[in-house]
Amino acid sequence: MVDRMLIDTLNFKAKDFGARWKAMIRRSPHLKHYQTMSDEELVADNERLYPVLARSLERGIDRSHVGDFFVKLGKTRMEKGFPVSELVFALSLSHQTVIEYLMSDFVLDSTVRMYQAMGVMTKVAEFFHLSAFYVTKGFLEETYTHMSKHHEISEEILKKYFRDDFFFKKSD
Repeated sequence: MVDRMLIDTLNFKAKDFGARWKAMIRRSPHLKHYQTMSDEELVADNERLYPVLARSLERGIDRSHVGDFFVKLGKTRMEKGFPVSELVFALSLSHQTVIEYLMSDFVLDSTVRMYQAMGVMTKVAEFFHLSAFYVTKGFLEETYTHMSKHHEISEEILKKYFRDDFFFKKSD
C-alpha cells in the first residue's frame, strides 16, 4: 500500500514538484528546446504529470490513462519541434524529482516506512519507464503522420522505417 501522504503530496504540491523539475531543466545543457520555454510554462507543463503518477500509485497503473496522457505529450512535443531525446531526458528528470523527494522529504522514521518507500520507488520507476514508452510512441506516431501528410513519402517507405505497431492503425 502506498502512503496516503505521498499521494496527497503528489496531487496538492504538483506545482512544487514542477518548480524543482524546472530548476533541473535550467541546469541541463542537453535540453535546448526546453530552455526556450518560460519558467511558468515549464512548471505548468510538468505539474500535470504528478496527479497522473499519484493516481497510478493509488489505484495501480492504468495503461490506457497513462498511455493517453503521454502519447498526447509526445505528439505535442513533436509538433513543437522537440527532439525525442529531450522528451525522454526530461521525463528522467521528473523521475529524479520524485526520487529526491522520497529520499529527502518523505518521512522515513521507521523500518516499515523505509520498506514502503522502497516499494514506492519500484512503482515510480515502472510508471516512468512506461511513460517513456508512450511518449516515444506518440512522438513517432506524430512524425509518421506528419511525414505522410506534408511530404511526398510513400507509405511503403514510411512502413520500412517506422516499424512500430502504432495505435492509429488503418483498417483494411
